[in-house]
Amino acid sequence: MLNKWEGIILKSIPYGESNKIVTLYTREAGKLTAMARGAKKPASRLAAVTQSFTHGYFLLRSGRGMGTLEQGEPIDSMRHIREDLEATAYASFIVELIDRLTDDQGQSQNVFPLLYDALHAINEQYDPEAIALFVEWKMLPVAGVHPVLHQCANCSATDGEFAFSFQEIGFLCHRCFQIDPYLVRLTPTQLRLIRTFFTVPIQEVESLTLKKTTKQFMKKIVRTVYDEQVGIRLKSRQFLDQLERTPELLPQKEKPEEEGG
Repeated sequence: MLNKWEGIILKSIPYGESNKIVTLYTREAGKLTAMARGAKKPASRLAAVTQSFTHGYFLLRSGRGMGTLEQGEPIDSMRHIREDLEATAYASFIVELIDRLTDDQGQSQNVFPLLYDALHAINEQYDPEAIALFVEWKMLPVAGVHPVLHQCANCSATDGEFAFSFQEIGFLCHRCFQIDPYLVRLTPTQLRLIRTFFTVPIQEVESLTLKKTTKQFMKKIVRTVYDEQVGIRLKSRQFLDQLERTPELLPQKEKPEEEGG
């Protein structure tokens, strides 16, 4: 069976002397893996369209076992992501996270739009760190984690002071603080940001500029949830941590005025 699907390449692995095994997330059929024969050859018509992050239309032949990628028609090669180290690092984190949290031929209706919006926002030079944070928060339900962020996870109250509880995986109001001695108290701004990261589509807030301390705070909470509830370890996250420790590896960029957070 031959199908033409819109998709984004998550990863491309060399196989043998001239082939690649590509994993792509499609709008219509979710995550798929296919053999791209001859794609390692520079002159191959599949060489360019099987590079990571490429957004395009792909003609796949399916049958028993792994499918075969017959043709590819690029829509966007994500040039900025390829040419900018920081953009590459955060885009790599996003595609690895989505790859690890999804199954082959399994489909979540929200994953492709999230992947599409995130990579295009980074390619359009919005803050890649903030975009990656949005993806981390929005992928929690795909990982099987459903934080309670609209009310107190214990008493269902919607008013008062709130904190984030890793024990309850969600907000606790001040009446219930005693339940978790390790909760993290939140300012009203932090409360709104967490709800925004979890619920608002990326394209509606992609130009939001956050202070570094705000991003670090948001990252600490969501990554603690991943570490305690999901337990995955990503190679791309280790590289991002290395960039955090050695920012001199990144070229200096003009800093935008910071808003929010």
